[in-house]
Amino acid sequence: MREVRAVLLAGGEGVRMGRLGAGRLKPLVPFGGSCRLIDFSLDNARRSGFAEVLLLSQYEERQLMDDLRRTWTRPGFRVHFGPWDAAYREADRTGAPVRLPERTWPAERGTADALIAKAPYIFGGGRTEVLILHADHVYGFDYRDMLAAHRESGAALTIGYQRIERRYVHLFGMVDFDAAGELTAFTEKPAEPTSDLVFTAFCVFDAAVLHRWLERLDGTDWQHDISRDVIPAMLAAGERVRGYPVTGYWADIGTVERYHTAHLGLLGAEPTMAAADMPLTIAPHVPRRYVAAAGGVRNCLVPADLTNAGTLEDCVVHPGAVIGEGAEVRASVILAGARVPAGARVSGAVILEDGSVEQVDPGTVGEKVSAAHGR
Repeated sequence: MREVRAVLLAGGEGVRMGRLGAGRLKPLVPFGGSCRLIDFSLDNARRSGFAEVLLLSQYEERQLMDDLRRTWTRPGFRVHFGPWDAAYREADRTGAPVRLPERTWPAERGTADALIAKAPYIFGGGRTEVLILHADHVYGFDYRDMLAAHRESGAALTIGYQRIERRYVHLFGMVDFDAAGELTAFTEKPAEPTSDLVFTAFCVFDAAVLHRWLERLDGTDWQHDISRDVIPAMLAAGERVRGYPVTGYWADIGTVERYHTAHLGLLGAEPTMAAADMPLTIAPHVPRRYVAAAGGVRNCLVPADLTNAGTLEDCVVHPGAVIGEGAEVRASVILAGARVPAGARVSGAVILEDGSVEQVDPGTVGEKVSAAHGR
């Protein structure tokens, strides 16, 4: 994998995540009782044989880098911090505090700007492909088959795509392909979708082609974005862009509603993703298990250290949670260390670490669970 540069775009502020995103970086939003959003792409890369992933971030970079240094510096795998990597390596070697050099480039205005700003760490050195990943997607995927298909096709770009319900297509990049699998249309967040295929936002570029297009677009009147500028420009110019089907579960967690629905999908006899298949970065010493029905818990994913004196139904619970006597919580996500007061009634919500409630949609449990599983 030395010839492939994996880069992780992690610049989101989580402004659409309500109180769930307040005071924390979107990539570090907890998920599934076991990890954070950013951990899925990193774990996928590690399982795919990558020894290193380059972080492309902007918002509160120091906080994110400090966290990833602690959680993802492992034997045979690490996160590269670009211009600040040498400072972290020196601190690791000496045990001294990390002293970061000053930022010397303008703030990035989009995902393409992030690639331009860190170009010296992406291109060159024998790199033949660039794998683009995002920090707010929940999925398990081995990138090796996609890379092999890209190389065999000789395409300039290979993009992952998935078929979803058309009513949700307006939230994504809509794509369409011809019978040979070549991209024929790409529209970012269309007002009136005409296809039910969407870009899963991870893709493989030919490194030289990507570098050329970034140089060509830089300085023009553009939106500084991969999906809004680079891919449409390549398509319009006749570059070969191929699709690669993503058949397993994949979710872009852009809003608190999608966050909530994705959690409900983890429950039941056929979960969208098994607990054992998720990365384990939150309280890794605490076991998790699915409980169908036992001791006041029904159809829930719970940690071994749960303290429960109430009733839980259709919930995903993070470590250290405490449910007070007689409390009833249904169709909800309970974050780490949250305390639900005795006698409380909560339904269709995210209960934050401080016990505050982000109401999503009470609805009916049956409807919400069915929607989470795409039924």
